[in-house]
Amino acid sequence: MLALRLTRAARLAVQLRRLLVASASAGTGFLLLCALGHALTHPDAPGASSLRLAWCAAPLAATVYLAVAVARADPGTRPRPGLSAIGLGPGRLMAVSAATTALSAALGSVAALLGFLYLRGDLTGAPVDGAVSGVLALGQRLPAPAVVTLLALVPAAASAAVALTLRPRDPRPAPSAGSRRYGRFGAYGWGAARETFGAYGRYGARLASASASASAPASASASASASASASAQPAGGRPAGAAQADPSGALLTQASDTRPPATTDGDGSARDATGPAPATPRAHTSLLPWGIAVLTAGLAVETYAGDTATRDAAPSAGVLLGWALATLGLALAGPGLTHLCGRLLQAVRPGALRLLAGRVLMEESHRIGRPLGVVCAVASAAYAAAALHDADATDFGPLSVIGAVVVAGCTVATLLTAAVEAKHARTDTTDALLRLGAPPTTLRAAAALRAGALLAVFGPLTLVVAQLASLPLAR
Repeated sequence: MLALRLTRAARLAVQLRRLLVASASAGTGFLLLCALGHALTHPDAPGASSLRLAWCAAPLAATVYLAVAVARADPGTRPRPGLSAIGLGPGRLMAVSAATTALSAALGSVAALLGFLYLRGDLTGAPVDGAVSGVLALGQRLPAPAVVTLLALVPAAASAAVALTLRPRDPRPAPSAGSRRYGRFGAYGWGAARETFGAYGRYGARLASASASASAPASASASASASASASAQPAGGRPAGAAQADPSGALLTQASDTRPPATTDGDGSARDATGPAPATPRAHTSLLPWGIAVLTAGLAVETYAGDTATRDAAPSAGVLLGWALATLGLALAGPGLTHLCGRLLQAVRPGALRLLAGRVLMEESHRIGRPLGVVCAVASAAYAAAALHDADATDFGPLSVIGAVVVAGCTVATLLTAAVEAKHARTDTTDALLRLGAPPTTLRAAAALRAGALLAVFGPLTLVVAQLASLPLAR
């Protein structure tokens, strides 16, 4: 009920994005039903039916990807202060997002079923003649369990992906309570403080009191007098590196003002009192080598599958696997390439405009990098398919067009959604720049510069990948 109320009270932009999810789910569900109809019409060709069903994985993955992006950009299901008090914590909001996504995808699946039944003539009594009549299983009864399973696949996968992506995470770092800490040579045990190299031999670091047989009252009075003298001495009066001694003359420890306090691992109870440690910046280029490796493996698999396939045969499962690996590689390499675009914009004595555009690209590379990589992969596949069509003069058919429209539309819509989410994330920064006197034309020029830099990097990459992918298919 809460998901329905949030769906009704959402803004127009949010409703349009959910409508895109429903449309993509309808297209994917219709392709799945067509694969079922082909299997019922051609029972003697299970391999071709299985291949059609396998190719439905591409629009299914694109639909799930779009659903996750729409759920992340939904402002109505973001955690806010005070919502946990009324039972709307992060876990409950995650469940609401998953239920809303399942509702939108289920609406699309129902639309796909109605469209399929309309083409079969079950609703009007007159089936539609044309190129899709061979996959409608005309004159045959549709198995209800198979229909329900195929139509429930998109809502289940989309809601599960949303729940996995928006699951509550603990912002605190994991405690390293079970790890062995190594200190100086011979220091055996599980000490709370980590010792650095050379800490044992540092002057005054490990000097203990020589008067171990002193009485407790004497020690208490010595510590009281030492604390009183320390409080009476003004700040900065004792030089750095001075040592403290008890009344008996024994050296206790080095009291240096310049040494930072010791830090401990685990719960961080003895951290610096000046504030929390600065967060380590995320390494967006760490997955770039892996992405290049996966992309190379995908092109190799596609080349091998294209060489072993016959000329008049449809693209095999090996070609699908190669394209899937290439898409995964470009998605992994996308954040790193976007981060490098930001660094290149700031190279060679940058001005304020280039510096602003480059820093924004580096900061938002984790948001728009993967959608850019997926769009690059889809554009490469479209170019390779167009080259194959020109070389063989073959017709793709209406189902191939529907699948291509679903995949391309979902990837472009995901990129636009990620761009809008990134724009909303830096709203405070933009407002601060405007308050400081930055003209709006500068911000628009920085946005145009970012778009040009991304196009200059991802455009040639798309052409290179498309050429390499189309070479084995055109032979």
